[in-house]
Amino acid sequence: EERAAAASEALDRGEDETGRRALYACNITDRADRIVDTAQDAIDNGAPCLMVNVITAGFSALRALAEANLDIPIHVHRNFHAAFTRDSKHGVKMSVIAKLVRMAGGDQLHTGTAAGKMKGQGGEVRMINDFLRGDWHGLKTTFPVASGGIHPGLVKRNIEVLGNDIVIQAGGGIHGHPDGTRSGAKAMRQAIEASMKGRSIEDYAETHEELKKAIEYWGTA
Repeated sequence: EERAAAASEALDRGEDETGRRALYACNITDRADRIVDTAQDAIDNGAPCLMVNVITAGFSALRALAEANLDIPIHVHRNFHAAFTRDSKHGVKMSVIAKLVRMAGGDQLHTGTAAGKMKGQGGEVRMINDFLRGDWHGLKTTFPVASGGIHPGLVKRNIEVLGNDIVIQAGGGIHGHPDGTRSGAKAMRQAIEASMKGRSIEDYAETHEELKKAIEYWGTA
């Protein structure tokens, strides 16, 4: 509750300074029998988005959240999925998890990257993303999330392969910027701007100091 309230205040300050509203996903992963109450507590304290780990909480917990009509997005994480999605001798593919998440009502789902530490195999990530965004028995679409080791120098490659209809989520690729988190956020936004304008990262960095320092530190794809 305290974290949700503190994050809400920070979002308000950020909007006042920039004119843009950021989205904070509050982790409410919990037992299926009480996850809706946990979610409501987070919402009551200003949470604008909910995060749930569907692998540990379960698909029934995700479905309970979706059916509660809480009226804010449900961001679905997949930590622990590799124990059964990346073993050639047992388990199920990530594409199956993606279908179940969409059926259960997830609004966003981590699906991997085209460049980063969580890079998917071959065209699997793109196939899953296309499925989540496409028509499927009248079910609402799910927004793919690219995350895992993404820094500004990898943005262009991910957009080239996965398209621009994705969420690019970076943690260390922002906080690890040599000049700190604020510069890291600016560099990430500049990298996205460069990609959307069809400019090379290196060229755009010549007039954007935060991006320049980021690619000097991390490199590019």
